[in-house]
Amino acid sequence: MKKELRTDEGAAPVGAYSQGLVVGDFVYTSGMGPLDPETGQVVGDDIETQTHQTMKNLGAVLAAHGLGFDDVIKSTVHLQDLKGDFARYNEVYKSYFTPPFPVRTTVGSQLMDILVEIDFVAHKSS
Repeated sequence: MKKELRTDEGAAPVGAYSQGLVVGDFVYTSGMGPLDPETGQVVGDDIETQTHQTMKNLGAVLAAHGLGFDDVIKSTVHLQDLKGDFARYNEVYKSYFTPPFPVRTTVGSQLMDILVEIDFVAHKSS
């Protein structure tokens, strides 16, 4: 059984998808970018600012189910400029976690007017 997660604290979907779904003990988030939840506008024009906003949006969806970044077990990250932005993005990203870090796939992608998009799989322990 699937349960939708929705919060006004994270960026609203701009298409036919949920912010997150709860399936059993797992939470799956949609890919999120650096959109301001109130205005729907992109926040920042550099990878650091956009990564912080993206993580803030993802954190809000996790919190809607009582989870935090330490509950994340997998992330998938898309960067507009993989070679140019990876190191700076990675510094921001890792500041949200404590070891052991989630497993992660990071790829270069053609994104629409944003520099980063991230999705999570998280697990809620009983």
